[in-house]
Amino acid sequence: MAIARAERLVNLVLCLLSTRQYLTAERIRAIVPGYADAATDEAFFRMFERDKTELRDLGVPLETGRSTAFDTVDGYRIARRDYELGDIDLEPDEAAAVALAARLWDSPQFTGAAHGALIKLRAAGVDVDQDVAVPVEPKVRTSEPAFPPLLAAVREGRVVEFDYRKTSSVGAQRRTVEPWGVVAWRGRWYVVGQDRDRDAPRCFRLSRIVGDVLPVGKPGAVRPPEQVDLLSFVARNQPAPDQTATTARLWVAKGRGQGLRRRARLVGEQEFDGEPGDLLEVRLRYPDSAATWVAGFGADVVVLEPDVLAKTVREKLLGALRGAGVRA
Repeated sequence: MAIARAERLVNLVLCLLSTRQYLTAERIRAIVPGYADAATDEAFFRMFERDKTELRDLGVPLETGRSTAFDTVDGYRIARRDYELGDIDLEPDEAAAVALAARLWDSPQFTGAAHGALIKLRAAGVDVDQDVAVPVEPKVRTSEPAFPPLLAAVREGRVVEFDYRKTSSVGAQRRTVEPWGVVAWRGRWYVVGQDRDRDAPRCFRLSRIVGDVLPVGKPGAVRPPEQVDLLSFVARNQPAPDQTATTARLWVAKGRGQGLRRRARLVGEQEFDGEPGDLLEVRLRYPDSAATWVAGFGADVVVLEPDVLAKTVREKLLGALRGAGVRA
């Protein structure tokens, strides 16, 4: 793919992902860099049709519709909920390769072009979604709320307390841990340390920590053992991947959750809190990772079964509300 075409496609994705309106072809032509090079209307429409086909072949969920009843022609947009990926499991060497590749985007040329495109959208009168994330992100980071306080506790040598839920348990138990370090293994984050309640070394997956991590005691109280291999400890103490898929039963609001519907089976209809919806069943091989994906649909999806998944999704939604400063 030519460099100019690749840049045009990135600009097109950014444009359609940054607004909830449907943008007509003519408006896209005026906004997206690269389309102004088309000498004639016919040349532009051929170019635009090729680009739409390319995006669909790449799996980008391009939607067609009209923003209001007064619009006379169809427009285009990208549904963020269907565009965003779920959790991806990476081996440590794969994650390192991705992190290295991501640094290639950490340049003024790419970040400046992305911000410039958003400014041009606003100047053209497009209602830009303020919460949209630029598709090309120059930093690798974790979204686990427990990560920052645990990393701080490791650096300060402080004991921590947190509520922890095991894989098959709905309820959480209080744990007091002397943290030695935080490591990533197979795409997930773990804290390793001395479990004071069990009086033995343990590792805890950060995504199963419920609520806040609280430091206790004075700094400098924790001293990790010398020459301890945290990554090997995690690898030795994690069970083999469970190949048995779990069937989840979900309520989905009418006309919503299209990304989920594509992977699920319709089994009936039901109202939830007076709102009409459909009952769906979906097979999940990794329920913990699926919880983040399901929570991304917000109030449009409610987990009915199993209870563990329902509770995990609820906790993620409550955590998002707390992070936004909203009281649940």
